[in-house]
Amino acid sequence: MSFSGKYQQVSQENFEPFMKAIGLPDEVIQQVKELKSTSEIEQNGNDFKITITTGPKVTVNKFTIGKETEMDTITGEKIKTVFHLDGNKLKVSLKGIESVTELADPNTIVSTMTLGDVVYKTTSKRM
Repeated sequence: MSFSGKYQQVSQENFEPFMKAIGLPDEVIQQVKELKSTSEIEQNGNDFKITITTGPKVTVNKFTIGKETEMDTITGEKIKTVFHLDGNKLKVSLKGIESVTELADPNTIVSTMTLGDVVYKTTSKRM
């Protein structure tokens, strides 16, 4: 299955505890907690471009599976990392955060980010 498509976030779990754990200020968390993000994924073989729009903020990351890339994190930092594809799951480690984006079915993406014992989960549906 291809990840390509545009997805709208339909649910999230543990948003505030996770954002606090990664160091976002409370005022920023309160401003964005009710916003639903839209993700556009372009996949061409092992090459990916992911555009995430949350309110006025747009983040674009491009990468190739298995090759080091620099990407923008939730906190605005740029870090170097390597993405891996394991079946229908994109996996990456970001400064102690384990991130898994799974194509659960042809129309649903489930993203899970884990930092210690705090797990943030979002579900998005194809638009």
